[in-house]
Amino acid sequence: MSQLPELSICIVTLNAQHYLQDCLKSVKKHAGSLNYEIIVVDNGSTDGTLEMLKEEYPEIALIANKQNLGFTKPNNQAISRSKSDKYVLLLNPDTIVYESSLQNLVDFAEKHPEAGIIGPKVLNGDGTFQKHCKRGEGRPWETFAYFLGLSQIFPKTKLFSGYLQTHLDENLTHEVPAISGCCMLIRQATLHAIGGLDEDLFAYQEDTEYCVRARKAGWKVYYTPAAHITHFGGKGGSRAQPYKAIYKWHHSYYIYYNKHLAKDYFFLFNWFYYLVMFLKLCLTLLLNLFRQEKHAGPSRNYLGKKTE
Repeated sequence: MSQLPELSICIVTLNAQHYLQDCLKSVKKHAGSLNYEIIVVDNGSTDGTLEMLKEEYPEIALIANKQNLGFTKPNNQAISRSKSDKYVLLLNPDTIVYESSLQNLVDFAEKHPEAGIIGPKVLNGDGTFQKHCKRGEGRPWETFAYFLGLSQIFPKTKLFSGYLQTHLDENLTHEVPAISGCCMLIRQATLHAIGGLDEDLFAYQEDTEYCVRARKAGWKVYYTPAAHITHFGGKGGSRAQPYKAIYKWHHSYYIYYNKHLAKDYFFLFNWFYYLVMFLKLCLTLLLNLFRQEKHAGPSRNYLGKKTE
C-alpha cells in the first residue's frame, strides 16, 4: 500500500505557463525529502500550459477547466482531490519557493497543533518584503488608516498599522489575523472543521475570509519567516481586465464585510460604510482611466491574460 503524501500542493493557473514552469521547478528542487503531491487546476489556458504539464510533469494531477472559474472554486476542486491527510498548501503559479521553506512550514505546523493556517515571509520580485502577506481583518478603521496613508506615516504604530500589521517585525514569527493566499498552508483538520474556500468570492478577500473563519472556529493563524518565497504578482489578472478586477475586488470586500464584520457595527454606520465603498469603487475606476499600468489592488492571475 503506497504511503499517503504529507503535503498536497494546490496550484490554480490561467495563462501563466512560464511562471508555472519556474514555480514547479523550484518546488521539485527545494522539497527535499518531503513526501508531497502537486495538483494543478487550469482555468482554460490558451498559452500551452496543458501541453507543457502533460509533457514535462505527467506525474502531476491535472484538472482542466474549460473556462475561468476564478480562484476559490478551482482551489476547492484541488482540495477535494488531495490525498494528504495532514496538510494542503495553496500556492500561486507566479511564485518561487526556496530551500527548506516547504519543510519548514510543515515542521512549524507539527510543532504548533493549534495552528490551522500558516503563511511564509513573501518577497517581491526585487527582493523587498511583500507587506500583504500578513494582514488584519480589513475592519473599517484599518481600511481608513491604510487608504488615507496613516499606516505609511505611522507604520510601527498599532493604532494605524492594522491593515498590513506593519507594527509586527517581518523577521519574527507572529500570530496574525490573516495571511496571503499566494502561499497558505492549511491543516486538513481545519478543512474538515470549517470546509473549503467561500465560492461566493471570485478571486479576492477569500484568504482573509478563510483565516477569519478558522479563527472563529478556534484555530490560530501564524506568519513565520522560517519559510520564504518570492511572489511576482501583477503578471496578468488585474492588469489584464482592470475594470472587471476593480469591481470584483470591491464586490468581494462587500460580501466579506457583510458576512463577518457588519454585525459588529451599528446599522447606520454600515450604510455609511457601504456608501464609502461605492464611492471608492467609482474613484478607483476613474483613476484607472489615467493610469498607465491599470490594476485593482493585490493582483491575481485569474482574470485572464497571457504572461510572457
